[in-house]
Amino acid sequence: MQVFHTESKIIITCNKRLSPYLQQEVEALGFTPTRVFQTGVELVGTVTDTIALNLNLRCASQVLYLLKSFTAENPTQLYEELVQIEWEKLIDFTGYFSVTSNVNNEHILTPLFANVKVKDAIVDRIKAQKGIRPNSGADANKTVVSLYWQEDKADIYLDTSGETLAKHSYRKIPGKAPMLEALATSTIMATKWDRQSTFINPMCGSGTLAIEAALLATDKHPGLFRMNYGFMHIMGYDEQVFFVERRKLKDKAKKALGFKIIATDISDDAVDIARKNANTAGVEHLIEFSVCDFADTEVPAEPGIVMFNPEYGERLGVHTKLEITYARIGDYLKKQCGGYRGYVFTGNPDLAKKIGLRAARKIEFYNGKLDCRLFEYELYEGSKREPKAD
Repeated sequence: MQVFHTESKIIITCNKRLSPYLQQEVEALGFTPTRVFQTGVELVGTVTDTIALNLNLRCASQVLYLLKSFTAENPTQLYEELVQIEWEKLIDFTGYFSVTSNVNNEHILTPLFANVKVKDAIVDRIKAQKGIRPNSGADANKTVVSLYWQEDKADIYLDTSGETLAKHSYRKIPGKAPMLEALATSTIMATKWDRQSTFINPMCGSGTLAIEAALLATDKHPGLFRMNYGFMHIMGYDEQVFFVERRKLKDKAKKALGFKIIATDISDDAVDIARKNANTAGVEHLIEFSVCDFADTEVPAEPGIVMFNPEYGERLGVHTKLEITYARIGDYLKKQCGGYRGYVFTGNPDLAKKIGLRAARKIEFYNGKLDCRLFEYELYEGSKREPKAD
C-alpha cells in the first residue's frame, strides 16, 4: 500500500469559521481544493503531499488521508471492512498507534466503542500477517487512524498530523484564557493586513496575536517549531522529504522587518510570558514589548493596524468594569489611532456597543464554542469630511 505515492482524498480540518483562511493557505501552496466546507478543505493528493501541508499550514487542525470509504450499518460490518485493509503495510508490528473517531450511528452509544472496533480490526489483521501485534493507546504522537462514521457511511483515514496543528508549538506558557494560535492567525488574515506596516497589539496577554503577526510578516511557518508528525510513523516514510521541506521553510524565513510590531499589557507577568513565548518562536527581537496601560501604547506615525482581544466577561473580568474598558478602547482608537484600521475581537456584543464607533465590518468567528466577532473600524485622521463639490 504505497500511500506516499498514491493519490486519494485529503481532508484538512479546522475550527469552525476558519475554512476561508485555510483555503487561502492551501491555494498559496499550489493545491486546488475540490471542496470547502465550514470546518475544512478537501483536495486530492498523496501522503507525501501532506508533509508540505502539515509543515506550512497555520489555520489547520488535522490533515487526513483517506484509506477507504465503505458502507457499514453496525460494528460487525465496520470490523469486517476494516480487517481487509493491509494494515501490516502501514503500521509496523513493533510500533504504536491510536484511534480517533467522529461517529453518529444508532448502534454506537460512545465513540470509545467504535475506537475499540477499529483497534481490534487493525491488531487482528497485523497479528494474522506478522504473528505479533502492535501496541495501541490514546497518545497521538505516533501513527493515528481516524474514523468518520455517519449512519451507514464510513471513511477511514490516516491522520498525518497526529497532535493538532492548531497549536503552533512555541507557546510553552499559555497565560490566562489564551487565544488558540490557529484562531489568532485567522483573525489577522481577516484584517487583510499587508504584513509590511505597523501592527499594534495593546492588552497583548500571552502575546499570541503579536507573535503570529511577526511569524506572518517573516514568513516563518509552524513546521519550524515541531519535529514529530503522524506521517513519520507510517511505513514507507522517507525522512529526506521532510528535511528538504523543512529546509525550504528555513531558507525563505526573513530575519528582520522594516516596520514596528508593538505589544503592551498593564501586567508585568503577562508581558514576561509574552516575551518568553516570542523568544521560543524566534521573534522576540522583532516585537517591542512594554508594560503600560493600553491607552499609553505608542502609535507610530506610519499607519497600519491596531488589534485588541480584550476580556469579554465569559471567563474573565467583571462586566461593569469591562464596560468602562471598552469605552476607553473606543476613545483610544478614535483619538490616538487616526489613519490606522482598528480591530476588536470579542464574544460580547453588548460590550462591543460601548466602543462607540461604527464598525465597517463584523467578521464571524468562534472562540471554542463561543460565538464571536472581529469588529473593524476605519479610523480617519481628524473627522471624515465629504469631498467638496466642484
